Amino acid sequence: MTQTAQASDILIGGSGQPQRLRLDRANRHGLVAGATGTGKTVTLQILAQGLSDAGVPVFAADVKGDLSGVAAPGEPGEKMLARARSMNLDLFPEAAPTLFWDLFGEKGHPIRATVSEMGPLLIARMLELNDVQEGVLSVVFRAADEEGLLLLDLKDLQAALTFAAENAAALGARYGNVSTATVATIQRKLLVLEDQGGARLFGEPALNLADFMRRDEKGRGYVSILAADRLIAAPRLYATFLLWLMSELFEVLPEVGDVDRPRLAFFFDEAHLLFRDAPKSLLEKIEQV
Repeated sequence: MTQTAQASDILIGGSGQPQRLRLDRANRHGLVAGATGTGKTVTLQILAQGLSDAGVPVFAADVKGDLSGVAAPGEPGEKMLARARSMNLDLFPEAAPTLFWDLFGEKGHPIRATVSEMGPLLIARMLELNDVQEGVLSVVFRAADEEGLLLLDLKDLQAALTFAAENAAALGARYGNVSTATVATIQRKLLVLEDQGGARLFGEPALNLADFMRRDEKGRGYVSILAADRLIAAPRLYATFLLWLMSELFEVLPEVGDVDRPRLAFFFDEAHLLFRDAPKSLLEKIEQV
């Protein structure tokens, strides 16, 4: 439901008096927490629609399928209308401009990244590799780069692993021990990832983050919703994808200090999955971003 927002802030609720979020302070990290049924999802929907109305594009991962409601006009009931009157708020049901995305390409536009863009660190976490296996995977990436082998999808990575196994002695002399048994273990874990649907994430064309930062003809920011109800069943894949997206944002959007409003609002659901069993090097990357 559209709220009549000032140019400099958005209404997020009322508690005795209106509570507003200043857009020039909306580029800070925030946390929405609470028990089941306390209104976390509704809060997110209000923030998303308010930011959209103010011209700020929004990206949100929708784990339970609740957020897709912003794509349709609301139908306020008597209790909601009474609550709005008590806040001196006029409700004008209106759909936000919405784009749907899906790693599996079933409930929205497919999202792709190349294996090279993802890098050995994130792929190692996705495959749940130990330190030795991660080291061998890093050697494979280095060797592929030096040999001019393009790593676009999982088939390319499988081919690079086969190359490493066939040239284990030569690679071991240059980079340290490369065990064919370790390479075989990584290959088996890649098969598991493929069975989970992870192969659909890798390939071309790679995602252009500018697609998330669009506005409609009225100047409202698009709300990009990632359909993650199936993706969350593979929590490592979900968390690794979000980490990659964070890294891409870090590279594409330079530090600009305080601006009058954000260029993109980014909402995580089940954010704790980013940190679960994460190695120290990955935690450092999260802190950097």
